[in-house]
Amino acid sequence: MRSIWKGAIGFGLVNIPVKLFSGVQSSNLDLDMLDERDHANIKFKRVNEKTKQEVPFDHIVKGYYLKDRYVVLNEHDFEEVKPEKTKVIEIENFVDLTEINPVYYETSYFVQPEMQGKKAYALLLQALMKSNKAGVARFVLRNHENLCVLHPLDGIIVVTKIRFQEEIRDTKEVKQKEEITINPKELSVGMALIKQYTAPFNIDSFKDDYSKELLKIIKAKAAGKRATVKKIKPRQAASDDLYEQLLESLNRA
Repeated sequence: MRSIWKGAIGFGLVNIPVKLFSGVQSSNLDLDMLDERDHANIKFKRVNEKTKQEVPFDHIVKGYYLKDRYVVLNEHDFEEVKPEKTKVIEIENFVDLTEINPVYYETSYFVQPEMQGKKAYALLLQALMKSNKAGVARFVLRNHENLCVLHPLDGIIVVTKIRFQEEIRDTKEVKQKEEITINPKELSVGMALIKQYTAPFNIDSFKDDYSKELLKIIKAKAAGKRATVKKIKPRQAASDDLYEQLLESLNRA
């Protein structure tokens, strides 16, 4: 596995030289777009919407639409706001992970210490594990400043990028306008249903069935056969009454 970033973790006055490795990978199948007539790959061109002509890459600029016109930006403009490449993941404070709403999480990177930083790395890892805390930090990756948390996982430190507050949309747009009344009887059965389905979280019990079944179809078609795929049928309640549906769900569970 190749590292995607090299730098250091700033822990007080201690600098821990580290490498970052991508901690996630897509389980989606890599499908190409083809012409159905000869199965040739579809290629995309950069075309001027007015002239319909292809535009050479060196003639393409970036712009922001503001007040009925585009403001074009050049390389100098981007350099002006580019964050300083300190190459340090500077821990600013420590928090309980439970304080961070999952809506903020993005992607994760595994952290490996360089030879000269192994002891300091081990110290930070053990301190995070013992305190049950996570470090909140900033770092620059691909010319962008990122917010992240450092937390332990299976004997290593993980850097998980999190979103800034301004990246989260306001929930007012999707909140229900009218007030819904839930009576105590319905709430009681709803709580009982949650209790009935409560179990320790085990990520291994959740599989990407869609990709697995799609790959089964691909392999069968390649062999000139037809794959049999299991279909998940939605379960229908016998009644339209919410309380009756909850009771029926409880009995099935």
